[in-house]
Amino acid sequence: LTLAVVLPQHNLTYPWAWPRVGPAVRLAAAAVNSRRDLLPGFTLGWVFGNSEDRHGVCSDMAAPIVAVDLWLAHHPAAFLGPGCISSAAPVARFTSHWQLPLVTAGAEAHGFDDKSEEFGLTTRAGPSHRKLGELAVQLHRRFNWTRQALLVYWDEGMDDRPCYFAAEGLYMQLPTLSNITVTDVVFRHVGNFSFIIREIKAKGRIVYVCCAPDTLRELMLQAEREGLTGGDFAFFYIDTFGASLQGQRFPEPRRPWHRGDEHDARARRAFQVSGVGTGTHP
Repeated sequence: LTLAVVLPQHNLTYPWAWPRVGPAVRLAAAAVNSRRDLLPGFTLGWVFGNSEDRHGVCSDMAAPIVAVDLWLAHHPAAFLGPGCISSAAPVARFTSHWQLPLVTAGAEAHGFDDKSEEFGLTTRAGPSHRKLGELAVQLHRRFNWTRQALLVYWDEGMDDRPCYFAAEGLYMQLPTLSNITVTDVVFRHVGNFSFIIREIKAKGRIVYVCCAPDTLRELMLQAEREGLTGGDFAFFYIDTFGASLQGQRFPEPRRPWHRGDEHDARARRAFQVSGVGTGTHP
């Protein structure tokens, strides 16, 4: 039996990059083959295809082409990956047509929840944005936050758009609460957060933020200067894979507010009214 692996080959910014998960695939295949009771009469092997484009980012063109090549050349029994949303979607449509299962640690977007047609054979082993939205619903019910929620997220409309799809999970689930107003603010430039602060003051006490960790710190420092960190506002940082909490050396954690500069004390105070929403242990 052959397992087709379609993942980024070099780019370590992706949690499912091949240098990260390759050793686990090798160990899993060896463990399966060492037990005669698991696949009697078969030997499990794997073939690899790169889902990156020439710039080293996930590609909705490269991934399906690689998947088709692997299917034609090796007739795999299942696919592992892709993880990126933009790559996983077209490959999952092909594997569904071929009646082959696809297992991924990514594909977090809300659309993959629909198992009635094209994603019926896709299994996600990692966190999903629907679960993130359901968690937010439980928080709102628990603390009786019933009026407003504001989604503030970075989106350039490029690459895998992680914050766009993360916000989508909240945007789809929070309206299941009665009479709540959900508003979104999209930003593409950093440096001047005055517009975002005005929107927060006007439209939300419960604020969900998705952006780069350094951008979050700057936003929280601006919120502290504007008096939004005294307890009247609550900020939740969406960090699906816990990247903002990972230190330089495992298992050393990272303090999201800490940069070793003169703003650390203020940043730490500002972060006391924020929480990090992550689907995995850092």
